[in-house]
Formats: sequence, structure tokens, C-alpha cells
Amino acid sequence: MVGILFVMVACALWALDTLIRSPLIGDGISPISIVFYEHLILSIVLSIVFFKSLSKVWNAKASHFFYFFMVGGVGSALATLAFTRAFVFLNPSLVILLQKFQPVAAIALAAWILNERINKYFVFWAAISLVGAGLISYEDIVSLIDAPKTVGNLFFHPGAPQGYLLTLFSVIGWGAATVFGKKLSLEGYSNEQIMAGRFLMGLVALLPFVGFDLQVFSHPVEVYGKISLMVFISGVLAMYIFYQGLRRVSARACSLAEMFFPFMAVIVNWLFLNATLSPIQLMGGALLLLGSVVIQIKHY
Repeated sequence: MVGILFVMVACALWALDTLIRSPLIGDGISPISIVFYEHLILSIVLSIVFFKSLSKVWNAKASHFFYFFMVGGVGSALATLAFTRAFVFLNPSLVILLQKFQPVAAIALAAWILNERINKYFVFWAAISLVGAGLISYEDIVSLIDAPKTVGNLFFHPGAPQGYLLTLFSVIGWGAATVFGKKLSLEGYSNEQIMAGRFLMGLVALLPFVGFDLQVFSHPVEVYGKISLMVFISGVLAMYIFYQGLRRVSARACSLAEMFFPFMAVIVNWLFLNATLSPIQLMGGALLLLGSVVIQIKHY
């Protein structure tokens, strides 16, 4: 139960992050700029952990570097860029809705890579949790239904295949980040070491993309201040708490608990932006909490 609570707190901090991230994007700051500087600052901040762990790095197996690349290069960097890029080709509500299948990818990968047991009870309560996640995002479903397009144009227009591939990559990438993060934890790496490797690998993966966006190096000073604040909230604090939770629960249970992020985002918008919090969303949050807690308590 403690592990689930840690993940929920991390989700709350990620939701607070949106209060800074969304206005930055609204002001014309490109997503690649934000993601790049997040990884750059975090790599610098956590470099002390890297240097303290040099002996462990030199003695690491080749597979460990692959695990770090999956967590940082794929999950933290490329999946985030793919998710953002998918909005260009698909209705944003559809992209967000498809992202709810992330736990399915994580559960499948956990069974394959970590040999985590999946029984009928887990499947039942996982389905309850996914229904809850869907209810939390019911507004996205409604907006799709009300979209002024035919079904064919909405789902199968010329740019749709690219959008689906990008969304699929992000879903699998984020699911893989959870699973391989758990794998590194089982291999004896500390939370700090996993974080340092995550953001360093993410930074390396982002470097080829930075050259295509010259705006990355031409932002006002206050932009860097806001990004630094985001780094503390969603990077240092949230990720440390998240890995504390992941250390205590299975990867499959953690992937379901991560679905609390959209619910926490709704609550943050309700508290700070006067957005409405509907009974349907509250019901979804309750179902998500119920499913996650039962899975953890019963060890399904």
C-alpha cells in the first residue's frame, strides 16, 4: 500500500508541473526545448551521483546500459517527443485516450521481462482500474464523439498512420521505462543511480533533435527559471518518490497506479484553474484507487 501511495504522490507532483509546462508551450516555447533543458539540468544536478558510482559503472554489464537506455533514451526522451508529435497528426483527445493503454504494454512487458505473474484476479482488478482511468478522461471521449468530422476522417485520414505509430511508440516506451526501471532496481541500483542514468541517457538521445530546433538556445532568462522549477518538482522530487514506490511494488501494479496522473491533473485544474470536477471523474478516481489498492494488498 505504501508503494502505491508513493506513486500517487509522484503523480500529484507531475500534475503540478503542468501549471508551468502548459503556459510555457502556450508562450511558444517548443516541447523539444523544455524536454532538452529538463534533461540537461537534471544530468548536471545528478552528475555527482554518477561520479560517486563510477566503479559500479565500470563493472556494469552491457545489458545494464541497455536497461538505462530504455528507461532514459526511450521512455524519458523519445516517447515524450513521440507523444507530443502525435498531436500534429491525430485529434489530441484521441492521442490522450490511446495513451490509457500504457498499463497494458507495461503489464505485458513485466510478464515477459520480469516474469511477473498475471492471474485472473489481477486481470479483473486491472480492468476495473482501466475503466476508472477511462472515466477520468471521459471528456476526451465526449469530444471525440462530438468532433465535427466523419468517423473515417477522424480515425483514418492521410496523417493518421503516422499519428498511430507515434502514439504506439510512446505507449510502449513509457511502459518499458517502468519495467526496465524495476529491472534496474532488482539489479541493485539505487533510486539516485537510476535517476542519474535515466536523465543522462535521455539527454544523449535528445542531442540529435536539438540541432533541428535553433530556438532551443534563444530563450529569455525567465524561461530557464521556470524550467528549473519544473525540474525540481517533476524531476528531482517526483522521480525520487516514484522510484521509492516502484521499489516496493510490482511493475504491473505501478503501471496502473501511474494512471492517477490524469486524475491528479484534473484535481490540480479544479484547485488552481477553477475547472469543474465531475461526479463521473470522481467515480473514475475511486475505481482506479480501488483496483490499485486491491492488487497491492492481495498481491495479485
